[in-house]
Amino acid sequence: MKCSAWRQPRVILWATASVAALGFFIALEIAARHYGLPGPLTCQVQEVIFAPRSGPLLYASMALTMVVLTWRQRVIAAAAAIGVDLVFLLVRWVAGAMPADGHPFGNGALWVILGCAVIAFTRRTGQERILLLKGVGLGLLLVAGRKTGDTWLLITSKTRTAVLDQYVATADQALGNPSWLVGRLVRATGPVGTHLLDWVYIQLAVAAVVVALYQLRNVAVERRFPRHHLVRTFLAIGLLGPGIYMIYPVVGPVFAYGTGAFGTGGAHWALADLWPDTLPPITPPHPFSYDDITPRNCMPSLHTAWATAIFIHSRKAPRVLRYAGTFWLIATLCATLGFGYHYGADLIAGVVFALTVEAALRSIDRGWDRAGIQLVAYGATVFAALLVSYRYLPLEMARHPWVYGPLLVLAMASVIQGYVRTTALWEPKAAPAPRPEQQPELV
Repeated sequence: MKCSAWRQPRVILWATASVAALGFFIALEIAARHYGLPGPLTCQVQEVIFAPRSGPLLYASMALTMVVLTWRQRVIAAAAAIGVDLVFLLVRWVAGAMPADGHPFGNGALWVILGCAVIAFTRRTGQERILLLKGVGLGLLLVAGRKTGDTWLLITSKTRTAVLDQYVATADQALGNPSWLVGRLVRATGPVGTHLLDWVYIQLAVAAVVVALYQLRNVAVERRFPRHHLVRTFLAIGLLGPGIYMIYPVVGPVFAYGTGAFGTGGAHWALADLWPDTLPPITPPHPFSYDDITPRNCMPSLHTAWATAIFIHSRKAPRVLRYAGTFWLIATLCATLGFGYHYGADLIAGVVFALTVEAALRSIDRGWDRAGIQLVAYGATVFAALLVSYRYLPLEMARHPWVYGPLLVLAMASVIQGYVRTTALWEPKAAPAPRPEQQPELV
């Protein structure tokens, strides 16, 4: 019976997830409209015609969609995307409407993704249709995740007027105020180091797509997706992380103790102009008000969490990707601290958060066992303990740095060690070759 297929657990799970995702996007759209700004759905529809704000990301999303295509189809799709963008560029140039805020390219990539969806419904059937729609969904989810994140950040700035930076900055004394130290080092590198780190920080999603493309390289041949890949972790981190921003709103040292990003704005909201030259004083912390524009997106550091996920998923890639994954993690840590976007405490929480999410997704994929449950529970407990300690023990941490600093690092290291040990148990074991004396004798 046809209806029996809809009772299968996997079908029910995907249907439930799809309905929940649609409801989530609609709720964010309504929330954004309440504050007079377009939501994620509106922004995505606008980029079909108007200059996109995420041109490189749209092409990266198209690359994810193309993993289900043959090489001939990929060449046609890429040529079509470039051709559409050239037409848009020519029309905007003739009309004198070159984008001042946005990229001059990217519409073509979105057109190709949507065109693949149309082809899937009109020219494909059965498993071929499902595979192509999965590719389209993967590409659109990456862009939707970016738009959703932007809306989440807007909501945090509008609804969380009081921020907890003093608590985190005080707790960060136990780690030696790494943002102040790295901030001075980055300044000493001059424009070369600043521009390199800024590029790494901005293009983190593109780096993730490069690693994901390697993981998905055989989809067109095998006609199926691997059960677990980087895009899943990337999207899960982006979905769950902003919810914690609502619980623990923090703007970052460059805003709370400096002049704002790039030295513009925020100075009159800051507690003092200290970053990165003068360490903040150790005083009893308290919440304080900040503007309704700056996102409260520090705790945990999602850039650190994403870079950690890239590092993990690049470990089984070729050497060049392993080196790139290591470089991206180190450079992202330097950028988040050196630009004053995060405290050291944010980074520790980000690493624990990423490993916990990755462990949960891998456990869902392979089936929950005792080791997986223990790892996820332990990671979640450590993460919660970090947030609680930053909120309620910052003065004790600042006054006894030689005790609490190593404890924070050991807490993170324990989750790392638990993840490495548990995932090693999950790796398939190669069957030993039979010994010569075990070979049957030929008569």
